[in-house]
Amino acid sequence: MDVSSSIRAGWTWLAAPELWSRRRTAGEMVLALVLGLMAAGTEELLGSEGPRLFAVGASAALLSLLRRRMPATVLAVTGGLAPIMSGFAPLLMVVGWSAGRRTVGAGRTMAGFTVAYILFVATLLVDTWSQQGRMTLVLLATLYFLATTLVPGLASRYWTQRRTLLHALQERNSQLLWERAMVAGQARLLERQRIAQDMHDSLGHQLALIAVHTGALEVDPELTPRQQEAVGVLREASVAAMHELREVVGILRDGVEAPAVDESGRAARGTAGIKGLVDAAGVAGHAVELRWAGEVRPLAAAADHAAYRIVQEALTNAYKHAPGAPIEVELRYEPDSLIVEIVSGAAAAPAPGEVVSGGQGLTGLRERARLVGGMVHAGPSDGGGFRVAGVLPYGVVEAAPLVAAEDDFRQQSPQAALRNGGPVMDWSVSGREPAMGGRASGGGGGLALGCGIALAALLVLGVAGVFGVFFMVNSMSKGMIEPSQYEELKVGASEEEVRDRLPSGDTITTAGLSGKGPREPAGSDCLVLMSSEVGESFETEPVFRFCFKDGKLIEKKSYEVSR
Repeated sequence: MDVSSSIRAGWTWLAAPELWSRRRTAGEMVLALVLGLMAAGTEELLGSEGPRLFAVGASAALLSLLRRRMPATVLAVTGGLAPIMSGFAPLLMVVGWSAGRRTVGAGRTMAGFTVAYILFVATLLVDTWSQQGRMTLVLLATLYFLATTLVPGLASRYWTQRRTLLHALQERNSQLLWERAMVAGQARLLERQRIAQDMHDSLGHQLALIAVHTGALEVDPELTPRQQEAVGVLREASVAAMHELREVVGILRDGVEAPAVDESGRAARGTAGIKGLVDAAGVAGHAVELRWAGEVRPLAAAADHAAYRIVQEALTNAYKHAPGAPIEVELRYEPDSLIVEIVSGAAAAPAPGEVVSGGQGLTGLRERARLVGGMVHAGPSDGGGFRVAGVLPYGVVEAAPLVAAEDDFRQQSPQAALRNGGPVMDWSVSGREPAMGGRASGGGGGLALGCGIALAALLVLGVAGVFGVFFMVNSMSKGMIEPSQYEELKVGASEEEVRDRLPSGDTITTAGLSGKGPREPAGSDCLVLMSSEVGESFETEPVFRFCFKDGKLIEKKSYEVSR
């Protein structure tokens, strides 16, 4: 194996189990170089010289590169060397942060920090054995270790667990949204198929009968030419209705839009078909006038279809409610939209027979226009007639979302966004907070603020170390019991009695322990706690599980899990 292959293999081992990008690799190299120079410079300020400076700098850089691959080991080594190498102070903070984040298992993490602390204090005592006030020295060393190592480790562990929880919630929500979309899509498809089948079975049969009977009546020799022409109009209307029904059924069943031109070469529903509507009305004996104004411009397919439907519905209403009245149809191409206006005169005579109306035509037109970004107005006109006017944009305007983008939980990780077809959004809170602050402050203000924060942090480091220990001890006490406590509890005891004798388990130290052991009894509520004993290996964590059902302890288990 040549030198380059050895280097690549070594770097692959260093980077495992993560795949580092070029930016991450460059950042790690720069950080290692900075920590090495800081360590060597601190040693030089304290009077060291020669090979010791190089050894301290190289050791700091090497430990910085190894901290991601072996966090607990590097923490222990750094803790043991820090008292005799004063330049390791910055490295100790970085290593503590990495160890708190990357060490697997709460027990192993606690053991790693404990070993590092023991080595830190032991090395300091050996190095200063001849001095007086050893207990005071141990106290100061403890506060120093807590502030520079333990507090960053706890903060890192909390931040990592919080981010993991957020990612789990993102994935869970993404899966639920995806499943909901699938269910809704299947429901819509089934309902559309049912409607299509009902329309085909009912309307198709009736229209076919009309077409057959009018076709036979058209060739009846006893009819006058005028009557035969009227019957021919009825037959053409029934045939056209059958074609439209077939197209609508196809759209409902297959979700495919009708073509722009049908199989006979005639223009399908759109502005190009409005002239056919007017011609058919004239053949049927209605006085309909069509006018065009402005420069003709193409419309989006949905808007073009809406214009055709507005004219068709307005003409149908005029035929039913004002038979014999003159009708004017005007298409005005304005700079930003198409205006479709249909005005019918007052009814010359009452409509013969009962007028069949479902009352949904104009409502459907308004909804159709709204979906393409337009509007429809309908109401009485001057002279006792009726006026229907629609304003349709040349391009379809998408409806505004019901939920604002910044509040939409669907915008998640890149994987979830690709699956849902939505945009990618950065979920990190740290990425959102700078954006909220605006750009009012300049570079000088940011530097002053940073210096103030650093000074305040230095002042509270000692107190933070004490509270850090208290926090860890208190957190561990809420999720840990002794093996003797486990042995004392018997199956069959009341749930209230058992829970009174056990901690609540409501702590981050027990996060991720549930669901990793043997299968839980059906219908039971289980409590998983850590053991105060260390596992057989650093890879596992001994836990105790108590399962309750119907107010009693029905099972208790002792096993080890991998964190």
